[in-house]
Amino acid sequence: MGIEGSFGRPKSAHVIVLGNEKGGSGKSTTAMHVAVALMKAGQRVATVDLDSRQKSFTHYVENRRDWAKRANVKLEVPSHYCIARGTGIKLDENEAIEFSGFAEAITAVEKTHDFIVVDTPGTDNYLMRLAHSMADTLLTPLNDSFVDFDVLGTVDPTTYAVTGESQYAEMVSDTRRQRRLIDGELPNWIVVRNRLSMLGSRNRRLLGEGLNELALRLGFRYADGFAERVIYREFFPRGLTALDDLDENTLGTRPNMSHVTAREEVMQLLHALKLPLDERGKKRAANRAEWRSVAAQPLEVHDLLA
Repeated sequence: MGIEGSFGRPKSAHVIVLGNEKGGSGKSTTAMHVAVALMKAGQRVATVDLDSRQKSFTHYVENRRDWAKRANVKLEVPSHYCIARGTGIKLDENEAIEFSGFAEAITAVEKTHDFIVVDTPGTDNYLMRLAHSMADTLLTPLNDSFVDFDVLGTVDPTTYAVTGESQYAEMVSDTRRQRRLIDGELPNWIVVRNRLSMLGSRNRRLLGEGLNELALRLGFRYADGFAERVIYREFFPRGLTALDDLDENTLGTRPNMSHVTAREEVMQLLHALKLPLDERGKKRAANRAEWRSVAAQPLEVHDLLA
């Protein structure tokens, strides 16, 4: 069953896919922050984990749900699905099982949610390619090093000039071409530079030059993601993000400047993504903010009699 088969893109929900064939690039962390940011903007968000072996995204969502109950704090939690892998002997049967599970999840949420955030495994398999072919926005988190740059392209060891494109980059180009043939859409591809050094360096400059050249070749744009901060790892056990209301009750300790700076860089990334926020969602978020601002105030008599 080809990825260009009957499983088309959702008719309403905007699909955001996190993809990279290398582990440890921050896919799940980025996916969670994007999902929470969208929910805080009043959007209805569903999340899908295609890495049913590692389940990092699933554990992140479960941790968030569990901590909200345990600490008695209000945390937005998306509608979440983890797609089981086919474990049979025949490849085509396994793909049919995975296709069915993915299709059922998408069908369940495509008409009732504004966004679907999909986290993919760090290996080239059927589900990963299927998800890439569905993406309206494709995010490729990339650690800011030439080790991770190799996921996209190769460079000359002397001049650091780009000499070729990687297998993953070719796969993305193929799925984007197929998508354009099917429905005329070209997914917005954004490479997100994570684990940025907070100091300028020759390595960072050379990487930027390489990404500029590849961006022209492959048709992506890139944005700065998350710096190398311990707090992103500390968020995971409680399912928190830099966008949550971080006080001692939620965080377990007093927030510091590192939390404030992390929130700012997350907001800058989200602004750079330019996701299509639904106007109804914006109104829902505005109404919630207004309700929170007056919830603690005593009711006035004229309010009741108006």
